[in-house]
Amino acid sequence: CAMAYENLYSPEFRAAFAADANAVLLDVRTAAEVLERHIPGSIHIDVMQPDFTVNVLDLDPAKNYYVYCRSGGRSAQACMILEESGFTGRIVNLAGGITSYDGPTT
Repeated sequence: CAMAYENLYSPEFRAAFAADANAVLLDVRTAAEVLERHIPGSIHIDVMQPDFTVNVLDLDPAKNYYVYCRSGGRSAQACMILEESGFTGRIVNLAGGITSYDGPTT
């Protein structure tokens, strides 16, 4: 099957997220990375943890997920896992990750 998730660069990613009433911002980096800098309002589930696929099942599969990591690789992996887990909403990967993000961070 074709990849259903979308890759959007920072300006488009921010605009899509801001306009989406059904959006969830998902940070899939390590806890240490999150402490350094994150996008406000994001929920954190580390994709590198072995229980990631179990933890995402606690999320609402009908919501739209805007996923990011440091540079875009792990978040792309997380997007594929969301799709494989039966998530039906829009799944958007932040291309370039938080390192190329031009919005506010904490």
